[in-house]
Amino acid sequence: MSEDEARASRELDVGMIQRLLPHRYPMLLVDRVLDWEAGKFMRAVKNVTINEPFFQGHFPGYPVMPGVLVVEAMAQVAGLLTMLSDVARRDGSQLVLFAGIDDARFKRQVVPGDTLLLEATLERAVRGIGRFHTRATVGTQLVCEARLMAAIRDVPPVPELPV
Repeated sequence: MSEDEARASRELDVGMIQRLLPHRYPMLLVDRVLDWEAGKFMRAVKNVTINEPFFQGHFPGYPVMPGVLVVEAMAQVAGLLTMLSDVARRDGSQLVLFAGIDDARFKRQVVPGDTLLLEATLERAVRGIGRFHTRATVGTQLVCEARLMAAIRDVPPVPELPV
């Protein structure tokens, strides 16, 4: 298998992403996974368009993607990496929840038309807690860098309705 064929086999489209993450529009912030290696890293993209619902109010006349959503996009990539590294079960019985953020720094604004490259590197996964180094870039420019923590938790059962 050539290097290009191997890379293509590691790509995930939005349908595969939705099978792994519970997020749906407008909160699903990952459009495609470009490359990944279980237990190591993932690279993915978010195509930022003027049609994003948050641009209506952030900010009228000067649309900027909220920094918290850039961090959320990085966290979703870390969540996907957690699932594909078998740190969490892929059958929907567990969730990967945002548990912490350290050393977050924002260097550039994200505007409509940008393609956000999202990267997550698994630093450690022990007893249901994962720690990741994450980065978001546009082209060669750093947008945000942060250390994120995730907690893997069982999905609580849905209570039965009274009859």
